[in-house]
Amino acid sequence: MKNLKLVFLAFVLLLLGCKEKTNTEASQNTVTVKTKYHATQIQYKTLEVNGIHIAYRESGDRKNPTIVLLHGFPSSSHQYRKVLNQLSDDFHLIAPDYPGFGNSDFPSADKYEYTFDNIAATINVFLESKNVNSYAMMIQDYGAPIGFRLATAHPERIRAIINQNGNAYEEGLGAAWKSVREFWANRSPETEKALLGVFSLEGLKWQYTHGTRSPENVNPDTWNLDYMKMSRPNAHAVNLDLFYDYQNNLKLYPKWQSYLREYQPPLLIVWGKNDEFFPESGAMAFKKDVQNIDYNIYDTRHFALEEDGDKITEKTRSFMKKEVK
Repeated sequence: MKNLKLVFLAFVLLLLGCKEKTNTEASQNTVTVKTKYHATQIQYKTLEVNGIHIAYRESGDRKNPTIVLLHGFPSSSHQYRKVLNQLSDDFHLIAPDYPGFGNSDFPSADKYEYTFDNIAATINVFLESKNVNSYAMMIQDYGAPIGFRLATAHPERIRAIINQNGNAYEEGLGAAWKSVREFWANRSPETEKALLGVFSLEGLKWQYTHGTRSPENVNPDTWNLDYMKMSRPNAHAVNLDLFYDYQNNLKLYPKWQSYLREYQPPLLIVWGKNDEFFPESGAMAFKKDVQNIDYNIYDTRHFALEEDGDKITEKTRSFMKKEVK
């Protein structure tokens, strides 16, 4: 009987020990989750550049390789929210809003020159002020002419390029540029009026949803936020100035292509093929000049991250781990 009591007591102590171990493991798991959460927390900051407050989102450890995320029209750093959330465990991510976009200052045209040259110069000073002097860049739409200006000015700083519908070739300009080309040829009240539909709520929604597998895959906050920004006083005039200046990007295509041929940056293509502004022919054109291409085409639209963000972020992760040590 005494032996039975001892066996029972040993069994109880064993159970208590297992329970304590289980609680300890649960506590450790909770700490792991919290650490993971803090590692991926996005911070929303501003930095003054020549009197203009540049808003930006930043996440990840600065000890890790940096990816600079350069947004397109009519968006902001908001378009990279999935990338910022999902990749900051392995990378340092920084996504600025250009002057007049997102949460950055919107100076009047008499105080700030809205050209791609000037925006690129502003972003260059911004990055230098942040001591970001070695980085990969993710480019989309307007992010391409801004990013390639940064790359040709400081090729030694660019470690890799992730390209999501960012054009650098004449063959990459699709049918949707017809009205813009007419505007370039003759800027007048009539050709300006022909472009105003781009700024309407329906026009902005079209840019996000046309060519997607399902419009229900796209968060409506995207075009509603853009519409709010595009409805500010003088926003149409400023963006028409940028549309007009876009023709100067085409003049720089040979320079950008020469940079690609000479420096051969590792290039990841993650392109939405149903883009009427920048069709897949623009993605294919990079094969002429870059040898090291990870080429990926998705059955989606201009803002490919909206519908295929999970796939693109994981492809970006594997590409960066392979190419950027």
